[in-house]
Amino acid sequence: MLYYIFDFLDKTYNIPGAGVFQYISFRAAMAAITSLFIALLIGKRIITWLQKHQIGEIVRNLGLSGEEQKKDTPTMGGIIIIISTVVPVLLFAKLDNIYIIVMLVATIWLGMIGFIDDYIKVFLKNKKGLKPSFKVIGQIGLGLFVGLIMYFNSDIVIREKLSKAEITTVSKTKCMKEASDFFREKEVRSMKTTIPFLKNNEFNYEVLTSWMGKYQEQLEWIIFSLIVIFIIVAVSNGANLTDGLDGLAAGTSSVMGITLGLLAWVSGNFVMANYLNIMYIPNSGELTIFISAFVGALVGFLWYNSYPAQVFMGDTGSLTIGGVIATYAILIRKELLIPILCGIFLIESLSVIIQVSVFKYSKRRFGYDYASQHRVFLMTPLHHHFQKKGLHEVKIVNRFIIISIILAILTIVTLKLR
Repeated sequence: MLYYIFDFLDKTYNIPGAGVFQYISFRAAMAAITSLFIALLIGKRIITWLQKHQIGEIVRNLGLSGEEQKKDTPTMGGIIIIISTVVPVLLFAKLDNIYIIVMLVATIWLGMIGFIDDYIKVFLKNKKGLKPSFKVIGQIGLGLFVGLIMYFNSDIVIREKLSKAEITTVSKTKCMKEASDFFREKEVRSMKTTIPFLKNNEFNYEVLTSWMGKYQEQLEWIIFSLIVIFIIVAVSNGANLTDGLDGLAAGTSSVMGITLGLLAWVSGNFVMANYLNIMYIPNSGELTIFISAFVGALVGFLWYNSYPAQVFMGDTGSLTIGGVIATYAILIRKELLIPILCGIFLIESLSVIIQVSVFKYSKRRFGYDYASQHRVFLMTPLHHHFQKKGLHEVKIVNRFIIISIILAILTIVTLKLR
């Protein structure tokens, strides 16, 4: 909104300083500051309102230290994250940018699913909340939306790098001084994405349907959409499982958000894309503004969510966080880096899958008593396992954030490790 106002003032009246809104770096910085300010400003008010209406966390008796003190802590604090993200994006981003539109839809979409789940738990006093099948249907719906937009929208394009042979040919006819000279002039719709550790760090999803012959073109969008759906469902639920200790989900997600912002910036910058030998994604730089607002909102929420938490994000926040990270990674074509970047979400999810699978197998093979006594973990998700071992939750959260930082660095390094 402000972008268009200042753009009009700059072009019409040539007001000094109005042109600064043309710079993504300035708008990204303003979005981060604004989102942080909004989160701090409305956070206390929302917490007070939630307390007044006795919207507290429903705590199961799991025998964990500090469990009782969490009982009356307000939940549904994810509202703070959503408001603090959406408002700055509406103020500072180009609202006709397809990437921004998709991210706003993803944020509100999963925010609504999480809100309904929390509403059922808190207001209707149903501990089970929204049926898992309905949650998954909602996540699948978002995945299908993102997949179809990515495949069919004409504004989602890339500019590929010239091959060495093409560079040699072009350099004979003109001097290649600018970074943009090393990319093809024509923007193309493509199924390519970034894949780590390989010399040619691009993977084309068309390979998955190349064996289908005449049906390839008709079935490509189905295969691609299924992959997108799987990623969004997996990451969203991974974030949901990680939200179990004060500051854990918000802290680790902030690290992931900063990393994704850096990846979006290099993908939308000719110089950096040329240096890292990656595809250039036109107009994706605008996503830097969204992720800046998102990280600012997470940090602002962390002000109230750090130990001892004054508010929990609930599914309103955790489902939204996972969906935002997954959708963002898909839009900048870095979704195959998610197992590294979102390693915390991955191990949390795997710990639950392993625990349940082994328990069911042991129970069927040796009986309930044996299965109960031979669990792989003391408790899942994994952070509860360390709680059972006697570690304080602050130490667990700090160590998980450190691991998340290490994984973030490794994710960035993979762009040059081939």
